[in-house]
Amino acid sequence: MAVRNVAAPPTPWSKNLAEPKIHDTAFVHSFSNIIGDVYIGSNVMIAPGTSIRADEGTPFYIGEGSNIQDGVVIHGLEKGRVTGDDDKSYSVWVGKNTSLTHMSLIHGPAYVGEDCFIGFRSTVFNARVGNGCIVMMHVLIKDVEIPPGKYVPSGAIITNQKQADRLPDVQDSDVEFATHVIGINDALRAGYRCAENIACLAPIRNEQTKNPNMTQTKYSTPAGTQLSSTLADSIRNLLAQGYSVGAEHADARRFRTGSWRTCGPISSTRESEVIAALSACMAEHQGEYVRLIGIDTKAKRRVLEEIVQRPGDNGSNGSNGAKTFQSNGKVAQAGHHNAGSVSSGKLSAETVAQVRSLLAQGYKVGTEHADARRFRTSSWQSGASLQVRNESEALAALEAVMNQYPGEYVRLIGIDPKAKRRVVEEIIQRPDGPVGQSAKPAATSGYKAASTGAASSGSLTGKTIDQIRNLLSQGYKIGTEHADARRFRTGSWSSCAPISSNRESEVISALESCLKEHSGEYVRLLGIDSKAKRRVLEEIIQRP
Repeated sequence: MAVRNVAAPPTPWSKNLAEPKIHDTAFVHSFSNIIGDVYIGSNVMIAPGTSIRADEGTPFYIGEGSNIQDGVVIHGLEKGRVTGDDDKSYSVWVGKNTSLTHMSLIHGPAYVGEDCFIGFRSTVFNARVGNGCIVMMHVLIKDVEIPPGKYVPSGAIITNQKQADRLPDVQDSDVEFATHVIGINDALRAGYRCAENIACLAPIRNEQTKNPNMTQTKYSTPAGTQLSSTLADSIRNLLAQGYSVGAEHADARRFRTGSWRTCGPISSTRESEVIAALSACMAEHQGEYVRLIGIDTKAKRRVLEEIVQRPGDNGSNGSNGAKTFQSNGKVAQAGHHNAGSVSSGKLSAETVAQVRSLLAQGYKVGTEHADARRFRTSSWQSGASLQVRNESEALAALEAVMNQYPGEYVRLIGIDPKAKRRVVEEIIQRPDGPVGQSAKPAATSGYKAASTGAASSGSLTGKTIDQIRNLLSQGYKIGTEHADARRFRTGSWSSCAPISSNRESEVISALESCLKEHSGEYVRLLGIDSKAKRRVLEEIIQRP
């Protein structure tokens, strides 16, 4: 392999002209650059477009079995060192079986331990990341030490040790994901090395010659796999509007991370052939999730995403899954209800009124969900987009999302599409079930709860008090804003008096003062992450 390995240039701080040391079993792509005193261990995969430059900070160490993916940059400052696992000093140390994924930056002095995952476009600088950590996408880790086995959610900025110490532990599903990435890249490493060896490649070519149609997919309707009439109607409706139909599948792990894989392409526009192809995909991937895709080929966008099979389904498959709802009203159907259905009782009267109010003001409605761990770190995941104008459809769609994520938090999002901002974030389901119409007051609060979620008499609901307690327990600050009807329509909120206290009773007292002072106006509760300088909650707690 024609690898571009270059000796370190002579500089005032280094004149040894050190060259990379690469183990024979490693694969380093010819479109990568490796400069200076870099050690690359056995079975390492270095993908195209990487830049590993030990020309300022030096040396670098990359442990066996690790993979350095496309666009990764590893560099180091002249000063500053970390101690590797061999008790020697390094500018950058990367342990065994670690994944540095696309576009990530490791800038020395930096230590990344064994069995770690560093997500896309994440940065580690002047920091230590302990063994077994999972760092997700677009994360900044600087001037801290991440303890072993911690999970860092996407978008997190970890720049002080208190933040690092509060991080949640990695879950088994995260470990499975990281291990899977290692396995994929090890297979790629072996494949690339095989491609350079005619003795390895010849048997594969001979096999393809003997089986020229081995990669073609033949569709037929398997016995025992029947599509429901509702699903058949969805396919018929898509084809009638000129849309193309596709299918995707995912096992339980990929489903949790949204990493769907395409089934064989469905080029036909004949209903019977499309149904046969979808049935074949479902049969081939029994025990997995399968979803139907409706595609507008002219606009190059999806008009429908509907889960048609889940693990445990046995033969009779219908459109009971979650769908993405479109504004044209043609394809849109509520996942567990008819388009004209109304709320079945899961949604509180307050939520129904809130949805009605949002739609009346021209706002869009969306959803987000989070399990208990993601809820603690405010790492919400987007649910189905409910781009509907009809109240009954929106309520049915909300309930479909709640049904899809039992045991998780689900929150309603109100979106101003013109200003491109959120106007409402309200939790409508918790792990123990839907949020009731009348929240019970906390036993020790001593405050009366109003009968609806938005107070009108200067008192706070039990639900709001629970939210305040939850925010304070996570170290967030509390704030309030108010707006009359005109300012509310334009999104021009004004701040109430600042709340500097972190004592629950004092915060509640300050909130009730704001409610009374601005009776007849909208008042909203704010949860503020003062370290990251961002809002984690905006919820209206009083309306005119």
